[in-house]
Amino acid sequence: MKILHTADLHLTGVNDNRWGTLTELLRIGKAQSVDLFVICGDLFDRSIDSERLRPQIRKLFSGNGFRILILPGNHDQNAYREGLFFGDDAFIVNDWKSPSEFGDVSVWGIPFEKLSAMETIERIRAIASSLSGSGTNILLLHGELLDSFFQRTDFGDEGRERYMPFRLSYFENTGFHYVLAGHFHRSFDIRLLHDGGFFVYPGSPVSITKRETGRRRVNLFSTGGEPREFLLDSFHYESVRFDIDPFSSSDPFETLKQRLDGIHPSAKILLEVGGYIDSSRIEMTEREVIDRITDIVGPRVDKSTFVLKDTLTTIEDELFKKVREKIDRKTFGEEQKKRMLKFALRAMMEAEL
Repeated sequence: MKILHTADLHLTGVNDNRWGTLTELLRIGKAQSVDLFVICGDLFDRSIDSERLRPQIRKLFSGNGFRILILPGNHDQNAYREGLFFGDDAFIVNDWKSPSEFGDVSVWGIPFEKLSAMETIERIRAIASSLSGSGTNILLLHGELLDSFFQRTDFGDEGRERYMPFRLSYFENTGFHYVLAGHFHRSFDIRLLHDGGFFVYPGSPVSITKRETGRRRVNLFSTGGEPREFLLDSFHYESVRFDIDPFSSSDPFETLKQRLDGIHPSAKILLEVGGYIDSSRIEMTEREVIDRITDIVGPRVDKSTFVLKDTLTTIEDELFKKVREKIDRKTFGEEQKKRMLKFALRAMMEAEL
């Protein structure tokens, strides 16, 4: 059985990046001939968004050739009242006591509730006691893994509250072959369970906040095999740090262009420019350098931060000239000389502050 697994789309409207990502995931599902598309929570950003978008969702979630299982998350837990219709392919996982059966594959889900860690483990163990010894057992849930040093912001803009917390140890000796989760936005994250099963956070398939940088992924795998990252071409943020080297003979603007050419076309760039310029050598002021960089990045940049400094005063300082002459006389390699010059330059500039 082939499964496409994602979470945390946080839909708010149509014809935007998040909606476009959902339509692309459905296209991928068809192209990859999946049997099941699993959305592990927060399909909608708010329950009220589901009310507005349900007519359009019905069209998307019909006629795909595979089933779509939707697990309520903490953002949309009240969106799936009994009797609501989300499309011919869509099935809502509202009852944690009843699995969805697909031949020899059983898919269980724990819809999001404000449960304590103890209440969460009690539900996991209750489901485990009902598992059959044959076939493949899959658990869906939307919550916060406590085992790792995640930052609170890795789970979106959720504040300080804990959301259905759990640990990997809760799944030991339960019989789950796969635990497919949602709520962790930052990146694809896979863990091997103690008894050989897999735990997977796919990460958000589209950047919801600027903290979710880099190309986005989904989990695409066949039961019996390992979960696999599948790269997407969806909208995302890309952090770019660019330092200008005043001792380099290469054109910094051309170097930046080449760097940006390697950025995925669907990305919005979060640019930070640091380092030093020698305005006397390049015959450009700080303002002119910043304007030139702004022109180079153009509309692809979402946010620019400039922390570069002009070295003119320091480089012309007699003490720095003596340091440079002394370094030049050394038999060090060119790269080591550059590192020493940068270190001396930085130290002297900070001492002048």
